Amino acid sequence: MRLACKILLLCFVALFSGNVFADDATGQNKIRNVIFILSDDHRFDFMSFHPNSPKWLETPALDRMAKEGVHLANAFVTTSLCSPSRASILTGQYMHRHQVVDNQRPVPPGTTFFPQYLQKAGMQTAYVGKWHMGHDDDSKRPGFDHWVSFKGQGSYFDPVLNVNGKRQQFEGYNADVLTDLALKWMNSERDQKKPFYLQLAFKAVHYPFQPARRNAGRYHGKPIDYPQTRARTERNYRTQPNWVKERRYSIHGIDHMETGPFDKDPVPDLDDLYYDYAEAVYSLDENIARLLDYLDKSGLSKNTLVMYMGDNGFHLGEHGFYDKRDAFETSIRVPLLAWAPGNLEAGKKLEQMALNIDIAPTILEALEVTPPAAGTFDGQSFFPLLKGDSIDWRKHFIYEYHWEWNFPATPTLFAIRTDRFKYVYYHGTWDIDSFHDLQTDPDERHNLIQIPAYQPQIEKMRARLFEELNTRNGLNVPVRIPHGDRLGQRKLPE
Repeated sequence: MRLACKILLLCFVALFSGNVFADDATGQNKIRNVIFILSDDHRFDFMSFHPNSPKWLETPALDRMAKEGVHLANAFVTTSLCSPSRASILTGQYMHRHQVVDNQRPVPPGTTFFPQYLQKAGMQTAYVGKWHMGHDDDSKRPGFDHWVSFKGQGSYFDPVLNVNGKRQQFEGYNADVLTDLALKWMNSERDQKKPFYLQLAFKAVHYPFQPARRNAGRYHGKPIDYPQTRARTERNYRTQPNWVKERRYSIHGIDHMETGPFDKDPVPDLDDLYYDYAEAVYSLDENIARLLDYLDKSGLSKNTLVMYMGDNGFHLGEHGFYDKRDAFETSIRVPLLAWAPGNLEAGKKLEQMALNIDIAPTILEALEVTPPAAGTFDGQSFFPLLKGDSIDWRKHFIYEYHWEWNFPATPTLFAIRTDRFKYVYYHGTWDIDSFHDLQTDPDERHNLIQIPAYQPQIEKMRARLFEELNTRNGLNVPVRIPHGDRLGQRKLPE
């Protein structure tokens, strides 16, 4: 009788604890834990395994993730700006739904973040790093049992961190400190009996780029392959919209009048920007290596899925820009890697378009946690793709950005991108729109919006774009009340 009760009890525990607690029936490793690493301003091609990467760039940890895991080679954000993209990751929704439309707007009350579903499934959750939604608000958010964050953009060195409600001063490089605290939580502060979700959100490599002091100058003097589109004299530059030509003289342009031009030979200023960026990427990669090494030594690597993603891309001279926000490829494309030794095919490369709004449903499926009601997420799980399954996948996606009064050089824009074509509508400007054939012109040098042969394709994509936005209530653009006197001098927030 006692043996029968024990067997019944074990069956009860197995049934109601969920599959996240146990290996599968075949005895193979099973994904019990997820670590989602998010970086800032890391563009898609600054990983040394990538064919477009600078030849001298070193990212051994990211290279390892690609070699031993899956590289999602066509990953995008649906808004290329810190806070909106981070909100899309945590809600699985487009910006027009979650309403975090800029870096100052707080998260609307009642917003649900996907880690809240993980908590309900019995998992332990932790957030370590940059939050930024609400700018200067670093308070603990729903969905996380353990909390480490900082106000706004924080600082690269000696950060002040909010650790579960208590602010503490730390010494050292921001990425080093955050990794220390993430490792400490995994090793000694969490409940070792529970599966866990950890989101490690680095400040790096956000502008202005600062590497760890040990890496400062590591790449200075290396040859730079400048993008063709940076030059004002590039022969097809005249086909671009006027706002593109003018933005290069704005605060986010390489010919910015206040800081001095960035594209004069021998381009010392742009060179420094480029090298600092690469050194910040290397400093970030060092900390990812520390995390992977810990997972190996602790044995957690056999049942932990690690995902790496950037929150938006970044121009380094392309089209005369150094920033993001717009819908050009180097702004909206991001790195995305998935690593789970024994659970995912090593060295696999996926070409399907994966989005930041796909992260939430993907992680829930990977952990076999029941998803919320249909329609909660705008994205879809790409976990079956990671496992090698063939599923019906998207043929296009929508991109959106709302004009910011504190950074007015980039207009409100809506875009639709397929595997081959991209149409971009610019709202509130007396200008032309953009249309690019990404197959014949991956650098988007030629704006084909006025070419007669493409008009049927343009009209089809424009109609689809506005049909989807209208259906989702995405055409109601929110306006934020500006700070200060509109006629006087304003201080620009970060």
